[in-house]
Amino acid sequence: MATRVRIDVTGGPEVMQLEAVQVRAPGRGEVWLEQSAIGVNPLDVLQRKGGAPLSLPSGLGLEGAGVVAAVGEGVTNVQVGERVAYATGPVGAYASGRLFPAERLVQLPDSISHEDAAAVLFKGITAQYLLKTTYDVRPGSRVLIYGAAGAVGQLMCAWARHLGAFVIGVVSNPESVARAEAASCHHVLVFDAERMAVQVKELTDGAKMDVVYDPIGRNTLNASLDSLRPRGLLVSFGATSGVPAPIEVATLNAKGSLYLTRPSLAAHTATAAEYQQRAQDVLDAVVQGVITPHVWHRHALGDVRAAHEELEQGRSQGAIILTS
Repeated sequence: MATRVRIDVTGGPEVMQLEAVQVRAPGRGEVWLEQSAIGVNPLDVLQRKGGAPLSLPSGLGLEGAGVVAAVGEGVTNVQVGERVAYATGPVGAYASGRLFPAERLVQLPDSISHEDAAAVLFKGITAQYLLKTTYDVRPGSRVLIYGAAGAVGQLMCAWARHLGAFVIGVVSNPESVARAEAASCHHVLVFDAERMAVQVKELTDGAKMDVVYDPIGRNTLNASLDSLRPRGLLVSFGATSGVPAPIEVATLNAKGSLYLTRPSLAAHTATAAEYQQRAQDVLDAVVQGVITPHVWHRHALGDVRAAHEELEQGRSQGAIILTS
């Protein structure tokens, strides 16, 4: 028997229920994966609450790591006994074991543990496409990253610095400044909607930023726009403070012919080939020491409600994982 988390309705953490499921033989192109570490991500919380589409009843979770226990017909990229990980789904990672499409599995090098893989792969792929595709960060790029002390932000700051960028990190409180500084930011600002654009202008000698990465949303939108140079890019990829207000096209013109994009992870990992390339880039960056997985808290699968509460309340200082 295996154990998984199931939801029948959306709502608070209490809607997540633990249930036993039968181990199933994999079909064509599938494996049965015995999981030992599972990543917990903001999207999981959003889906549980009903803020992102999810067909009910459903499992939860998009990221995990473990060992291949059985392979179905036609599977050639992985073998029984191999250590593997995945991110981006299909949904249902909150389980001790599950069926999974083999083409979405990534083989793990010996130097990366299951826990580290579950802590970094989903977040790392997010950082990878934002820094290398949404905006091509290069030496001399001026980059502003909100949430610089959080799990994704720490990876983005370190990776952007490695790419040669000038990095300004933004945090929500003074207690988070040290973590953001340790993540390789050149400067760290505590968010102040009225002052941030002025501070950015001072730190860049009037040049302002080439790109602003904003996962916060409604509360930060105007400050983000005002922190950009002419023809700069606002990357709005989250909504922890609420969905950003609509922007009049004329506003982008008035603030300097700005660009605006709202990218998604799904659109950047739509094909197996693109997904594998991005995932491998993340694992290579870990092996090379460019980015470092940081497991902040571990919870048993049965303690999933506590894991969601930590993430939802903004208490996490790094990745949260479930163990089974």
